[in-house]
Amino acid sequence: MHEHADHFGEDVAAAYDDPSDAMFQPRAVEATADVLHRLAAGKAALELGIGTGRIALPLARRGVAVHGIDLSEAMVARLRAKPGSEAIGVTIGDFATARAPGRYSLVYLVFNTIMNLTSQDAQVDCFANAAEHLEPGGRFVVEAGVPGLRLLPPGQNVVHFATRPARLAFDVYDTATQSMSSNYVEVSDDGHGSCRSIPFRYVWPAELDLMARMAGLRLAERWSGWSQEPFTHESTEHVSVWEKPAA
Repeated sequence: MHEHADHFGEDVAAAYDDPSDAMFQPRAVEATADVLHRLAAGKAALELGIGTGRIALPLARRGVAVHGIDLSEAMVARLRAKPGSEAIGVTIGDFATARAPGRYSLVYLVFNTIMNLTSQDAQVDCFANAAEHLEPGGRFVVEAGVPGLRLLPPGQNVVHFATRPARLAFDVYDTATQSMSSNYVEVSDDGHGSCRSIPFRYVWPAELDLMARMAGLRLAERWSGWSQEPFTHESTEHVSVWEKPAA
């Protein structure tokens, strides 16, 4: 049994809920929660990597019984400080292997969380764990980016993905191992600098399909986003839905 490192400690958790970030915009949050609410079909849902409750809370407000698994006690503490969190159960542990009580009609991972598992073995274990939690006919949903290798300049392995005053953010890819890191360099008003690096393992949609097949799941839907646009070769992200066959 393995456990991946917790890269979301207090320093990350304290600044994670950024209302200026696109992922926290009401339109993005509500679109995600609407799709998951429909897929849950009135039954219970399990979020792997529940974090501060960005999606779990609005989903619970829609009447879905939500439970979560997360390794970061600092992130979960932020969830627990929010109204409505008392209705959400949380299991502290590695979401690739930790067990939550009961069975669910929906298990989901949002916003590249599958890539926080930094080995293929851990990602395979995650699919097996999701399948074990699902009741027959249940769905496993993953939202992830399509690896941005086409953005790499010739002969280079770095992509700058976001900048703002006094901040530089960039991804570093290792195409031989499918490992990558997101790196953040910031300079405070008093001139002090900080650097943070979070490791990931990027994974292709077709590779996820094979992991799902190994876990006994089959692809039901794949979209370019939560608005359910068609997935094409130009898509930069995907929302994939796999189904556990009915008994």
